[in-house]
Amino acid sequence: MKHIIIGTNRPDSNSKKVALFVQKLYEQKGENVELLDLADIEIDQTHGGHFGGKTALPQKLHAAIESITSSEGLIFIIPEYNGSMPGVLKSFIDYWKFPQSFEGRPVAFIGLGGLWAGLRPVEHMMQVMSYRNAYLFPIRVFMRDVWKLINKEGLIEDPVILGLLNQQVEGFQKFCRALKSEGLDANHLNSKRPH
Repeated sequence: MKHIIIGTNRPDSNSKKVALFVQKLYEQKGENVELLDLADIEIDQTHGGHFGGKTALPQKLHAAIESITSSEGLIFIIPEYNGSMPGVLKSFIDYWKFPQSFEGRPVAFIGLGGLWAGLRPVEHMMQVMSYRNAYLFPIRVFMRDVWKLINKEGLIEDPVILGLLNQQVEGFQKFCRALKSEGLDANHLNSKRPH
């Protein structure tokens, strides 16, 4: 199963609205994808104590990391906060297992923002994922003035953005299937690692 990561823990975020819409696009193309909402996984309760194995992770955070480590592909919904990604998203990623959560993991990106449409945070996340040897899907979607693109029903009707989102969904499905068919995906690589 693929996972859509809602890249903020802000209540009633536009990121969650976009994630729910993208989830429906995948459903329309015959695939169920799961949402990972950073507002629900208890990151704020860790206080960094997990690092070095000093304390156990909160159960919801542990389960989210296990979902990442077995995911067929990750779709990041990343809003721009102060010229980069939200700190809670980077904190979440810092808890992931290396190399299991990263290497060979197909990833796609949707940036949200004002004038620059989330370009900076997406580029920052691409650097992180590339450094950790994930497979970056090249069709990114940038949603400028995102608050103007989502209607009261949570739909995105702008024909250009809707076309780009559909192109990304269809392409990412093929991208993940191609990697899997050649045994290049993270789940195949992890099955070959010593336990």
